[in-house]
Amino acid sequence: MATSFFMPVLTQSPIQSFLDYLKFEKRYSRHTIVSYQNDLDQFFSFLASQYDGIPLKSITHSIVRSWVVELMEDEIQAKSINRKISALRSFFKYQLKTGVIEKTPMSNIIAPKVSKRLPTFVNEQDTKQLMEALNTATEDWKSLNAKMLFVLFYATGMRLSELINLKETQVDKSKSYIKVLGKGNKERVIPITKDVLTIIEDYRQQKRKVFEEPAEILLVTEKGKPLYAKYAYLLVKKYLGEQAKNLEKKSPHVLRHTFATHLTNNGADLNAVKELLGHASLAATQIYTHNTIEKLKDVYKKAHPKA
Repeated sequence: MATSFFMPVLTQSPIQSFLDYLKFEKRYSRHTIVSYQNDLDQFFSFLASQYDGIPLKSITHSIVRSWVVELMEDEIQAKSINRKISALRSFFKYQLKTGVIEKTPMSNIIAPKVSKRLPTFVNEQDTKQLMEALNTATEDWKSLNAKMLFVLFYATGMRLSELINLKETQVDKSKSYIKVLGKGNKERVIPITKDVLTIIEDYRQQKRKVFEEPAEILLVTEKGKPLYAKYAYLLVKKYLGEQAKNLEKKSPHVLRHTFATHLTNNGADLNAVKELLGHASLAATQIYTHNTIEKLKDVYKKAHPKA
């Protein structure tokens, strides 16, 4: 009987111990832990097929590098390979810390370079037209959900997972902000306008009219169940496809990029944008400055006499 992965018995305990550490001590989300597990399963499946399930202490940087080479030959994207390398670094660091191994094989592993791509975003004029179109298309529950998704994504820059798990109690009307639970269970506060608060409150009132026992999760489907990722993704993709046809990508993450890009283009402090997005480091936020520079170049070309 075929299985997707084969993991040697010797490696089961260290892997499970590491995953438990991520879950109970680091308090990582289930999604993140599953991602770590999949990457580790793939690595140890490679060991089982190429090195007969070699013990942890015998794994060298050459063995890890041979796996990375195989991934590159399989044309796996550099970003995905870097994530897998990062998972291995964390795994072996934990094994070193707990005394399972005496030396990590990751010291000389160099991550492949990722080509920098500017994030896709909706320009300000198209965003305005998109919001106007959604304001006039709230006759049914799905249209109302589309309006809520676009308003909240654009007003807060939340991740998809953060938005679909947002509870009504996380919206503070008196202080005009939303408390967001992000990666690693880190909480951040995002201020919102009175107009956005009014839209949220109208939605909540509609929920109470339509459903007898409304869910504590803010956004719900036509059946009153918590909104799920695929529902939100397809709805955003549909409206972006209709209103912003020239976009290379059409996903909820585009609206998060739009939020950040519009802030930086209008002079927002990069550190503030970092906090609003919930980025762990400023490096992840700095990509939005590239869009700002492109805008500055455009302004310069149009306005400078010598341009």
